[in-house]
Amino acid sequence: MTPKPVYKRIVIKLSGEALQGSKFHGIDHRVLVSISRQIKEIRNLGVDVAIVLGAGNILRGQQNSDSCGLDMDRSVADYMGMLATVINGLALQDVLEKMDMPTRVMTAIEMQRIAEPYIRRRAIRHLEKGRVVIFVAGTGNPYFTTDTAAALRAMEINAQAILKATRVDGVYSADPLKVKDAKKFNRLKYIDVLKKRLKVMDATAVSLCMDNKLPIVVFNLNKEGNIKRVVLGENIGTVVS
Repeated sequence: MTPKPVYKRIVIKLSGEALQGSKFHGIDHRVLVSISRQIKEIRNLGVDVAIVLGAGNILRGQQNSDSCGLDMDRSVADYMGMLATVINGLALQDVLEKMDMPTRVMTAIEMQRIAEPYIRRRAIRHLEKGRVVIFVAGTGNPYFTTDTAAALRAMEINAQAILKATRVDGVYSADPLKVKDAKKFNRLKYIDVLKKRLKVMDATAVSLCMDNKLPIVVFNLNKEGNIKRVVLGENIGTVVS
């Protein structure tokens, strides 16, 4: 008997750092293949999949400054970061389609030759037709992170959860890669994330999810098969609700 997914429609939030894998910069093709295989698994279960991408593997806008101490204007840096997410989106689309998954890249900043402009009703229609939808260029506005874009898009398309893919297996009291006795949380309330300033998603994204009762599942992307485990309701990672 085929197991039933607990979520019918999800948004997967992938950071740029997740795409770079073991590289110091850029895109690790093996990571794209692994992610695509996992997405194919959950699509075969009948789950609608949308993806929001970051761009930290290419450009982290807020950290741009030169040796003269002249910081780049925040708006300029953020727009550059948004354009970098498009590069990641096209790379992921290419691998997904080579695995016979119809895919649409939808951008918040119009660039008609390479991606569709984001229109909510069209995005929902793509999902209903079984296409994977990749949202790029964040919200299209500076000063908003791709975490906030993920929360916003998830609510617009009526997703049932945000899956936040990371390099560790959940939310900890401190960075488990640096602090050996960091405590892992299996479940958290939104307000606890905000009060303790835990690095789940930024405060705006968490507040949006709290206001709309949208759960966030934080899990380890590096372990292949974890996306399917989350979708089937297995007890992995941390659930914020």
